[in-house]
Amino acid sequence: MELRHTPGGSLRQRATVIQQKTGRPVPFEITDPTREAINAWLTRRGRRDLEPRAYGTHSLRRTKVALVYKKTGNLRACQLLLGHRKLESTVRYLGIEVDDALELSEQVEL
Repeated sequence: MELRHTPGGSLRQRATVIQQKTGRPVPFEITDPTREAINAWLTRRGRRDLEPRAYGTHSLRRTKVALVYKKTGNLRACQLLLGHRKLESTVRYLGIEVDDALELSEQVEL
């Protein structure tokens, strides 16, 4: 993952991770609080190059998408954010069970 700076010196709002398994690029948002925390950390340690092997983006990526799913129930959005080709992969990745589907269904009135 590369956190490139804008010409003004601030961190970008989005970044891209290349999936190890597929080699496909997956874009993701860097929220304001995250950018503020990264900027504070970089200020404290200096702006030396980051060693990619020392930082794990997978758990952050999974957590963010799990929160998106919990808040919205939108599997298609989660599929796109994760870069999955099959919706079934997203369902397995997020650990969605029949109970989750039934709970979402109960929230919709016809």
